[in-house]
Amino acid sequence: MKSILVDAERCLACKSCEIACALNRSSLSKQLPEAMYETPSPLSRVRVEDAGIDGGFPVQCRHCEDAPCLDACPAKALYRDPEGLVLLRDERCIGCWMCIMVCPFGAPQPFRHFRKMIKCDQCTGMDAPFCVESCPTHALLFLDPEELARGTLKIRTGGLTGLGFVAAKTLCKP
Repeated sequence: MKSILVDAERCLACKSCEIACALNRSSLSKQLPEAMYETPSPLSRVRVEDAGIDGGFPVQCRHCEDAPCLDACPAKALYRDPEGLVLLRDERCIGCWMCIMVCPFGAPQPFRHFRKMIKCDQCTGMDAPFCVESCPTHALLFLDPEELARGTLKIRTGGLTGLGFVAAKTLCKP
């Protein structure tokens, strides 16, 4: 199963992953200027923790094998899908936030406006998560950990597609 992996040495704490996630997963308009004025504000399922002057570290659900959030949820809103991802049945969430309290990574986050919880689902059903696609330094990788162990890793290149635009190489010629 593919997972989102972090190369902490490459993270600049630019928060492009947070913006791309919030914009593409929670925004009604899907456009950055309009999303800034939406109520409730779009929320990201990934959070970049500051690591001082050296950068940051993106935090999202690790879909733990022994996930304490699954046992802590009294409404059974959290479940494991056949691929091994820990997912949320939003309609069952009662907003008790027990999952937030027991997660060792602090990945689930409260969506206070609706008294619900949100968490990373690795953009299930899409080719790659928006956070991975938007990372300009490629600090986030979406791959099978076994592929990494075999040494067959290929670093991707490209623009900031998860932010709704592609970074232009040159717009005007000198």
